[in-house]
Amino acid sequence: MAQQQTGSTQDFVPIKEVRDGVVVLKDGGLRAILLTSSVNFALKSQDEQSSIIFQFQNFLNSLEFPVEIFIQSRKLDIRPYLSLLENRYREQVVDLLKIQTREYIEFIKSFTESANIMTKSFFIVIPYTPPILTSSSVGNFFGGNKKPTPQEISGQFEEHRTQLEQRISVVEQGLVRTGVRVVQLGTEEIIELYYKIFNPGEQDKPMKLS
Repeated sequence: MAQQQTGSTQDFVPIKEVRDGVVVLKDGGLRAILLTSSVNFALKSQDEQSSIIFQFQNFLNSLEFPVEIFIQSRKLDIRPYLSLLENRYREQVVDLLKIQTREYIEFIKSFTESANIMTKSFFIVIPYTPPILTSSSVGNFFGGNKKPTPQEISGQFEEHRTQLEQRISVVEQGLVRTGVRVVQLGTEEIIELYYKIFNPGEQDKPMKLS
């Protein structure tokens, strides 16, 4: 009887670590993640719409590497706001304001229960695959089967991150010209993002641009 193989969930996650705001994959590839704002295209004038389309075309044509556009949709968690309103209700000393606050709380509860309110976050994933990835290949690069030192591995990471940052700069400049604000996620923010992806049942506040 064949023995059933089991593995942890981490075996199916392609991420090795998140280091200095960079996702390091198990195959050695690097990923940077940008959080972007959105543009209400429908409210723009015809000239503004044409300008945005033109700038976005220029941005796409300027890319010499692939990017991934990721949109995260989640049901809006209204509980922190309701908790704030409840505190305001308890602090009210004027009877009329207490009544109005209570009615507003009940309205918000009723509205959010009947309507499926979603919040969306927009991300750009920028990849870079170094030509030398594994420890063995790094060892060959530094001489035969010599095992690379931590300093040599760190130096390789910094060199590869420099190449990734050049790609980040190209994407940032192209999107800014279309009127889109861009913020690169740091280590903690990337971990939070992936935690939400792999734990879809968790509800939390969406990340916002500072």
